[in-house]
Amino acid sequence: MANNMILERLEGVKTRFIEVGELLTKPDILSDMDRYVKLNKEYKDLQPIIESYERYKLALSNITSTKELLGTEKDEEMREMAKVELEALNSHIPEMEEEIKMLLIPVDPEDEKNAVMEIRAGTGGDEASIFAGDLFRMYSKYFEQKGWKAEINRFSEGTAGGYKEVVFSVSGDGVYGILKYESGVHRVQRVPQTETQGRIHTSAASVVVLPEADEFDVVIKNEDIRKDTYCSSGPGGQSVNTTYSAIRLTHIPTGIVVTCQDEKSQLKNYDKALIELRTRLYNLEYQKYLDEVSHRRKTMVSTGDRSAKIRTYNYPQGRMTDHRINLTMYNLPSILDGNIQEIIDKLQMAENTERLKESNI
Repeated sequence: MANNMILERLEGVKTRFIEVGELLTKPDILSDMDRYVKLNKEYKDLQPIIESYERYKLALSNITSTKELLGTEKDEEMREMAKVELEALNSHIPEMEEEIKMLLIPVDPEDEKNAVMEIRAGTGGDEASIFAGDLFRMYSKYFEQKGWKAEINRFSEGTAGGYKEVVFSVSGDGVYGILKYESGVHRVQRVPQTETQGRIHTSAASVVVLPEADEFDVVIKNEDIRKDTYCSSGPGGQSVNTTYSAIRLTHIPTGIVVTCQDEKSQLKNYDKALIELRTRLYNLEYQKYLDEVSHRRKTMVSTGDRSAKIRTYNYPQGRMTDHRINLTMYNLPSILDGNIQEIIDKLQMAENTERLKESNI
């Protein structure tokens, strides 16, 4: 039995798909790169829905024709074949409808973007910095698995190892849509390297994941930026403390300051700093959306409230707990080695279930 609400929604999507396809051929759209890029993305996003719609319509059509055959066919062998076919077709309809429902959930347009991540040591002194370093290693391993590229913008090392702060950009397919679940406070429970009595301490590090803004998202006027150069510090060879390659950009209207010193080239540092500045300006507005969403979805509390405790890593028990969906796993060494995909999959599943309820499909 066809779901009329789904069919109605799909017809609306198909109408928009055709409309966007026609718009993409118009000269005024082709000459407006900003609008062309947005429409082209919308067209590509709608394609999978249209393909599923066509398969769904074909299945419904086959069900109708098979029923008609059963109503007129006298040959018993043919009738039995038609019954088997009808049963198979009907069994696939609910699965197809669930797939379409998921595709019809409004997609966050930011999900396809690259990301800027920052990990900062929180409460716990030196142990917090060491833990921040452990988190950076965990994510680095995960990026390798995904074939993503990560570039450090700046860092500040902890006195006993790890990082007080590390900021880096991540590029690849659908990066932000996957990493956004990592925003929040990560807590570790273990015996610190500095502890002589063998007591378990609790330390924390915060992770912030921002969708990387591109040049079409934010336009920054040159007169609104103050650019300062200074000598790099930390590892880097002969150029450190000898050339003014490090960059500090201050956005005068908002007071936002970003720095980059990872590259030996001042120009490369400037480009990376500009991307981060653009991203932070873009996120001033994007955060309003996240705040509104977080009131409705428990899985999004990490991005709506970046001070929320989202995960605990308990070393003595080899346990990881994600507090948003009450997920506990006892394979901590594997998780810290970058195997976090299962956690992200379960978070995505929980969020999609919530979004499906919101959409009333």
